[in-house]
Amino acid sequence: MNLSDSQTGGPLPRRVSAMEAVFGHLRSAIERGEYAVGDKLPSEAELCRTLEVSRPVLREALRALQAMGLTVSKSGKGTFVLANTVDEPTFGDYAASDLLEVRRHVEIPVAGYAALRRTPEDLDHLGHLLDRMEQETDTTAWVAMDTVFHLAVAEASRNPVFRRVIEEIRDALARQSTFLNELGGRREQSNCEHRAILEALADGSEHDAVEAMSHHLLRVETTLTDIVRSQRTTAPTEGRPEA
Repeated sequence: MNLSDSQTGGPLPRRVSAMEAVFGHLRSAIERGEYAVGDKLPSEAELCRTLEVSRPVLREALRALQAMGLTVSKSGKGTFVLANTVDEPTFGDYAASDLLEVRRHVEIPVAGYAALRRTPEDLDHLGHLLDRMEQETDTTAWVAMDTVFHLAVAEASRNPVFRRVIEEIRDALARQSTFLNELGGRREQSNCEHRAILEALADGSEHDAVEAMSHHLLRVETTLTDIVRSQRTTAPTEGRPEA
């Protein structure tokens, strides 16, 4: 099986990245018990050789496994299996459910305030930012701009407390964004949702801005749920995936 040509199921199949295929392969192996709780995974060098992928790709997959709560990385010792079933992802210091709960209670009203208080400079900044995001193909660069977008919406609310709250969870937001993009193919959809938020701000519609941000956060939650519940679809039950 070729990692770069794999596709997920569903009405609109999408290409699966090498990182996503490696993640699925290792996750399935853990869930099937090939690696038991407490076991140490093979070294990075061995996994790269066996799966025929680069070290950066493997490390992204290992970070995703850790975010899912399946493994833990011990400095100087390696990666160990922590659980064989997924509870919920953790991003930095925050569980996904806690992060989403806060985002719903903060970012939705923030969008409404921003629609009423934004300046032409705010709209110009957000517009240029979204133009760049829609052209960006590098996940790391896109994620950085994603967090800036949400900070800019908070800035447009003209309440410094809101911006401070978003700043506090900025690292977790970036980790979550990376996770969703690598495993959920969220970038294009997220760009469309961001554009809807900006259009509502430009129209000065508090109602539309609240609705657009609510929809955005709902899609984030849905994608997270789908990833947690997804079954292995990209890796074979025997042998190894091909790079």
